[in-house]
Amino acid sequence: MQTTINWEAVKPESIYMNNESLSKLEQTIKSDYHNINGIIIIKDGHLAYEKYFNGKGPDHCHHVASVTKSVLSALIGIAIDKGYINSVEEKVLGFFPEYTFASNQQKQQITIRHLLSMTVPYPFEDWHEPLDKLCQQQDWIKYTLDLMGANGDIGAFKYSTAGAHVLSAILTKSTGKSARAFANEHLFTPLGMKEIPNYQMNAYGFDDLFGKNVKGWVHDPNGHSTGGWGLTLTTRDMARFGYLYINNGMLNNNRVLSETWIRESTEMNYHNYGYLWWLRRDDGLFTYSAIGDGGNMICCIPKLNMVVAIGSEFIMNPRDRWPLMKEYIIPAVKNNQ
Repeated sequence: MQTTINWEAVKPESIYMNNESLSKLEQTIKSDYHNINGIIIIKDGHLAYEKYFNGKGPDHCHHVASVTKSVLSALIGIAIDKGYINSVEEKVLGFFPEYTFASNQQKQQITIRHLLSMTVPYPFEDWHEPLDKLCQQQDWIKYTLDLMGANGDIGAFKYSTAGAHVLSAILTKSTGKSARAFANEHLFTPLGMKEIPNYQMNAYGFDDLFGKNVKGWVHDPNGHSTGGWGLTLTTRDMARFGYLYINNGMLNNNRVLSETWIRESTEMNYHNYGYLWWLRRDDGLFTYSAIGDGGNMICCIPKLNMVVAIGSEFIMNPRDRWPLMKEYIIPAVKNNQ
């Protein structure tokens, strides 16, 4: 398998993609998906398709929102591969001896694996996590650890952005570096991505944390890179990250991530959720995706040796990206194989 991406544009039909289907894709984006700023398809290690919209281009960075979670998953895997963290079975509270909590047997049993797989109990209702309260705290980690282990059983799926932020703190505790700094050294630079600078944050309003002022990688008041959102990437960088997974952890002739970690992270299960990756089986085709608010998406399709990266402007309730995959992109490949 090719370990580098050929960024020279090639004719789609030369790598088994249907140009007519891709033309229909572009028309549909322009008519129905107005907040898509960029889309890239990497097929067999080649740049099969790259289009930008709304005046954006290859150097434009998007706040990829919860795609950040999948990047953080890779960083935890790298930290385990390099021996900074022993395993996913390490207890979460063991990384935070400076905090004390009321006796809670469940809290003491929560592991890194539970955080990665979103199987930690919390007192809030499913999909109603109070992130606004988190962002008002001086210590986001203490606040989240206080909540963990309540109102439910370990092993039941409950999506939590704050839980992913705890993973970022665990990474820093283990490596002595922020997720941003660790990623620059062990993930972004080896993949040929631009390093993320350390932008200072002077305010913690909505636009600073989620909106128009987001740049680089957001961090909490104590310097922890946000684990659940806050990272900005170009569409090409999103594609590079996806191709690392398709290519079993190799890119640019570098072993960046172990095959074992990628397999564990994306193994199908009844939650349809791996280690901070969304899993899907549709018409017999398995895909795993990093998905963020606004419609940001990195979709990996191992059987087709293909990655689709979609960079989007944040809007409320964007159109689901999967119809684009199912009706245009996947058929553009399958009809020619």
